[in-house]
Amino acid sequence: MARSASDVPLDTSPRSPTAPYPWPPQPEERRSRAPEFYGFVAWTSTYLLFVLYILWAVLPDEWIVWTGVTWYPNREWALLIPAWSVMVVILTYISYSALAIRATPSFNEMSSITDSRIALPSSEDGDYNPYLASAQPDAIPELYDIPIGMVNRVLYHDTIRRAEARRRRALDDSQHTNSPGI
Repeated sequence: MARSASDVPLDTSPRSPTAPYPWPPQPEERRSRAPEFYGFVAWTSTYLLFVLYILWAVLPDEWIVWTGVTWYPNREWALLIPAWSVMVVILTYISYSALAIRATPSFNEMSSITDSRIALPSSEDGDYNPYLASAQPDAIPELYDIPIGMVNRVLYHDTIRRAEARRRRALDDSQHTNSPGI
């Protein structure tokens, strides 16, 4: 005897992948639409104020008085407010940049190279070097900071070797020119 789909027992726990979905689908919980209205009011009032600002800045005095407005600020503020606003923004960027430069440590301070959270390997391990061990194939390196001296040796090894060779040649040349002839 064939069983119908309604006879198959289903696990109705919320975590079950076979839990039946309720039909008809229930609407999701209602959220307030207040932010949408506040956004709309802010958007429309901003545009309205901008249009009023442009009209105040451009229309002749007779037209403004004809609308019934008897007092309004001097027209020079139509230029001063945007100019000052731009200058405030520019000075804000300059101030934050200056504060960041002021907070930067100088080159001769150790805090420009490292900080208080440095993680170096322990010296108790003896001959074990975790930096060399992490260079092995299929190695999962431990998390350590690399000392600045090691970074300089790796990055500038060829430059230092060439500089030492030049220095040795210069010393040899100076010794040959200063030695008395036979």
